[in-house]
Amino acid sequence: MSRLCFIFVIFCFVAALILSIFLRDANHRMFYELRVCQGQHNQLTRQLWQKQLELEQSINPSAILRGLESTESPQP
Repeated sequence: MSRLCFIFVIFCFVAALILSIFLRDANHRMFYELRVCQGQHNQLTRQLWQKQLELEQSINPSAILRGLESTESPQP
């Protein structure tokens, strides 16, 4: 009976170790995916800001005026 109890305790201990290893691996995987998504989000945010700046420059009245002046200047 004592031997059976000892085997059961060892089995539970090994199962707990395997579970903890699985949980650590899942945690690392989720952390990696989170960092990748945050990087993509930051990149998309920068691209959006760049497009917004380009749009604001094209709508800016002084930019329009400069564009008109350059098209109306006589060509040699």
